[in-house]
Formats: sequence, structure tokens, C-alpha cells
Amino acid sequence: MNFILTEEQLAVRDAAREFARHELLPGVIDRDEKQFFPSDLLKKMSGLGFMGMMVDPIYLGSGMDTLSYVIAIEEIARIDASAAVIMSVNNSLVCWPIEKFASAYLKEKYLKPLASGEKFGAFCLSEPEAGSDATNLKVMAVDKGDHYVLNGVKNWITNAGIASYYILIAQSAPEKGYKGINAFMVEKDWPGIRLGPKENKMGIRGSDTYSIMFNEVIIPRENRIGDEGQGFKIAMQILNGGRIGIAAQALGIAAGAFELSLKYAQERISFGTPIFKHQGIQFKLSDMATLIEAARLLTYKAACLKDAGKSFVKESAMAKLYASQTAMDVTTEAVQIHGGYGYVKEYHVERFMRDAKITQIYEGTSEIQRLVIGRELTRGNI
Repeated sequence: MNFILTEEQLAVRDAAREFARHELLPGVIDRDEKQFFPSDLLKKMSGLGFMGMMVDPIYLGSGMDTLSYVIAIEEIARIDASAAVIMSVNNSLVCWPIEKFASAYLKEKYLKPLASGEKFGAFCLSEPEAGSDATNLKVMAVDKGDHYVLNGVKNWITNAGIASYYILIAQSAPEKGYKGINAFMVEKDWPGIRLGPKENKMGIRGSDTYSIMFNEVIIPRENRIGDEGQGFKIAMQILNGGRIGIAAQALGIAAGAFELSLKYAQERISFGTPIFKHQGIQFKLSDMATLIEAARLLTYKAACLKDAGKSFVKESAMAKLYASQTAMDVTTEAVQIHGGYGYVKEYHVERFMRDAKITQIYEGTSEIQRLVIGRELTRGNI
């Protein structure tokens, strides 16, 4: 693995860093408190090519590698994890599976506006009774010949409010179990689709999360993604790739909290000296920096394996597992280093701590990541 970033990757890093610090930072606390993300910032992110980073330029994407995408996500999440997850969902959970699995018709109709940032997407998998157990889907898409009829409820859907298009995973043949599951492209403004109340979340409050109700929604047959009964397999592959994005988000959260903590420790005077000179604080910062670097290496490795066309299932699960734990550990210590100031919003680290927790839950909980890793080990993928 080459640890030296290319000129293009460095340019991506610098562009994402400049955008995050000059455009995202000024209003980040207000967006967190009011639970919104303004359309003008979405347009600017789209203009920088951040919404379809890995999509081929023939579909109006940026045509970059996964590592460049990871680098950009980390820089955005250093300032605003909500912006990072909006970007991650559109790239990893929406654009990537359309490009990989969908028909030419669906790519032309949906991928171009999604990759260019003209429209935004969401991934609809979780249900009230199907979280970690994604085989237990209750949302039904009944085959009627030239179309499917969709009924049921999806929940915890990130980007549901801003999205125009959904990739939706539903059961079509319950008697076949997971082999009866299909994947579909669904348009938000179709008759029979309604959003529930916006979720009032602990963290990533700048990104919207809703339940979605589907009542007798007609899905044209040509909007099925992949072959009949391939939906579960497609969903699992989507999650394998999506975990790299969440690992990068967790990495950015940890790095942002560490950066603030290091600066604070060099400026805060206690007992007549900067607290950085106290051994206890130095040890905390040293451990934080080491955890972050280890998480970065795991995340970069998973990205590089994906770019090389190699299996990355175990590595993406390891990256997400370790990076999300790192985000929790580092942000907790960041609040501790800041003392009382760490507990108030204007110093940012309390927000990082709240944002960190979700990285251990979505795209598969930490417990699920351990199951994935264990499964891969038993298959000889060491």
C-alpha cells in the first residue's frame, strides 16, 4: 500500500478542508441547534463534485477513487459530521449501487442528477422490526406483472427530507425468505408516499432523518434494480461499501475533536503553565493521536482494496468498528481535556461527542461488524 497521496488526492483534501473551514464552520452550531442544513451549502458541495465523487464522468460524476472520497469525507467531518453523512449517503448508498447494479435506463434517468448534485438520494432498508436483521423485512412490493405495489414503513432514513429518489429494499416473495427480496428506485413524489415526523436526534442534527410510509405505491417494473430476488445481496454489498464512508466520518469526528483539544491544551494555563505540559494531558493527547492514525490506516486500506477490485468486506467492517470506537474514545477525552468548557456548545467538542455515537450504530452496529469480521475469518479471509 502506497502511503504517499497523489497530487490529485492532495488537491481533494485541500479543497474539502477549505470548504469545511470557510463555509461549514461559521454556522455549524446554529445548524446543530436548529436541526437543518441549508440548500445553499448543498449546492456548493455539489458544485465541488462531492455528491458523486466515485461516479464515472459519463454520468456527470467526478470519476475519483475511493481513497479520494475517504479523504474528502474526513475533512468535512472534522468540522460538520452532518454534512459528511449527507455526502456519504449520496455517494456510497445511492450513486454507487445505481452505477454498479442498475440498468442503463435507470443510470441515465437517476444517476446523472444524483451524481451532479441536482438531486439527492436516500437508502431505505431499516424498518421498525428490521434493523440489524435485514432479512426480516415487512415492507412488501408485490409483483403485479408490469409493476409492483409497495406498502409498509421504513424508518431511520437519512436524507429522506431532502432526497428526491430512494433506493428501497423490500420483500416480494416471503416464502423465499431473503431470496425473495428486491431493490427498487422509488421517486419521493409518487402518490402514496408520506414522511413521518422528523426525528429529534442526539447527534448529526444537521442531517434530516424520517420514517417513510408507503401506501399502495406503484413501482414500474423497469425500476427494479438487478435481477428478481437479488435485493438482499445488493443491500449487503451496498453496506459493505457504505461502511468505508462511515469509518471516514468517524475518523473525521475524532480528528476534529483532537485538533481542538491540542490547541486548547497549548493555550489553557493551569498551575502557571499550559496544561499540555502536564504529563496526564500529554498522555491523553498521545493516545488520541495514535488511535486516530490507526483508524486512518484501517480506513485507507479498505478504500485501497475496493479501488483495486479486491475483497474488502472484512477490512471495511474492521475500519468501521475501530474508527467508530476511536471517535467515541477521542471525543470523550476531548471533553475531559476542555473541562467545564468542553460541556458548552461554543467549544464544539460536546457536539463531536454527540455526533460520534451514531457511527457505532448506523451502517451496521459494532456488534454486527464483529459478526461480519468473524464470518470472514471462518471463511479463511485472514
